[in-house]
Amino acid sequence: MMCADLLHLKKDIELFEKNKIEYLHIDVMDGNFVPNFGLGVDYIRGLRGLTSTPLDLHLMVNKPEEKYEWLGIQPTDQVCIHYESTVHIQRALEKLKKYQCRIMLAINPGTPIYSVEEVLEYIDGVTILTVNPGFAGQPIVKSCIKKVEKMYKFLLGEGYENLSIEVDGNISFENAKKLRGLGADIFVAGSSSIFGKTIVMEDSIKRFREAIKP
Repeated sequence: MMCADLLHLKKDIELFEKNKIEYLHIDVMDGNFVPNFGLGVDYIRGLRGLTSTPLDLHLMVNKPEEKYEWLGIQPTDQVCIHYESTVHIQRALEKLKKYQCRIMLAINPGTPIYSVEEVLEYIDGVTILTVNPGFAGQPIVKSCIKKVEKMYKFLLGEGYENLSIEVDGNISFENAKKLRGLGADIFVAGSSSIFGKTIVMEDSIKRFREAIKP
């Protein structure tokens, strides 16, 4: 939603509801963990007043476990915290479980896939950042394309093939199709796809859905 037009937010949300978008992805940024400020508590509260669509809360903040109670987390939401954002990752995940939401663990482009090994039992999926987090419109980190395939095989080998793999960062129509073939099953669409300036949004949503068909 950081790519959405704030002046026409209600109109965009109505379009998302019409097209049955599964989640609204909210980038929460603290200016410390990433070099940008993002969508805050008041924005989230306002968004909940506009729609019943579940939120995908991506917490790019230090010590996220200290901020959960600010967010009004619902059981239908998906909440993503970063492996790199807290010293006590297991404690942070255990605390998040109390909200009965879907739990995703994100890793940055430079973080190896095996970092998630010790906490697989706590999560519903892994979010692979395919750009360094903080800003929209960045080119994809090419090594992350192979990383998605490696993660898929790793989870399969560990007996966690039921976990989702979400990809976030320059998920264009072409990249989405490629990453789908490598094992990704949740896609964060932004300025390189559905929020593109040269295509009608409803058409871009249909094109994106076509790209991520199994």
